[in-house]
Amino acid sequence: MRNDTLRQDQTQSFIDLGNRLADTSRAILRSYYRRKLAILDKADESPVTQADRECEAALRRLIAETFPTHGIFGEEFGTERGDAEFLWVLDPLDGTRAFITGRPMFGTLIALLYQDKPVMGIIDMPILGDRWIGAKGQASTLNGEACAARPCADLASAYLSTVSPQAFPDAAAFGKFETVRARVKGTTYGGDCYQYGMVATGFLDIVVEANLGIYDFLSLVPVIEGAGGIITDWQGQPLTRRSGDKVLACGDRRLHAEALPFLSA
Repeated sequence: MRNDTLRQDQTQSFIDLGNRLADTSRAILRSYYRRKLAILDKADESPVTQADRECEAALRRLIAETFPTHGIFGEEFGTERGDAEFLWVLDPLDGTRAFITGRPMFGTLIALLYQDKPVMGIIDMPILGDRWIGAKGQASTLNGEACAARPCADLASAYLSTVSPQAFPDAAAFGKFETVRARVKGTTYGGDCYQYGMVATGFLDIVVEANLGIYDFLSLVPVIEGAGGIITDWQGQPLTRRSGDKVLACGDRRLHAEALPFLSA
């Protein structure tokens, strides 16, 4: 292979495994949903449950059995074979706070990187039953049907979302978000990875977030791009394994071009 181009048969084999991984995670998370769980606090003070860890362990086993030379990076258990050309990036439970408070707005994020760049991504919503799949060079799908972002030429016409106004790491980042928010038609909060699925399906126009890990956003890249949208960091750079913690996703490149200067300043 050259650059980030994959053969069609390779892409399909990766999608097949991605679906198996999502099916496995969905079954485990559904079995724990709205049950009383032991909640632990990680070093960053975000909650983690036994469901997170059981999911990631199961996904790691499946990847190792299917593609033993591939690397794995997961939110709960770190890195295996981190120098491999292909690296799976896993967030088995994106939206842990929603999960532990009994709300269905949590998902599983699965990304495959080739030479540190995302070439396949999955957003799976175990309770809602929605699954977005994106792969380099292909149209993104929602539950097997092609999906597309909608045209939105400017901020004044846009609907924006972010997980929470409290999620920005400092006053400067929050101020930049507020500059964008003040110019849009409407704003919603919450939804974690589901927000990005709504961009890819044409119901939201822009998502602005910060304080993220690579497991939170690399799976989103093929989904958003395969739906005709754009997702970058706040400097307009492509998202890779080396990216920082800030993300701007838009369904329309014209909207991205208008919003970006407010965030990159």
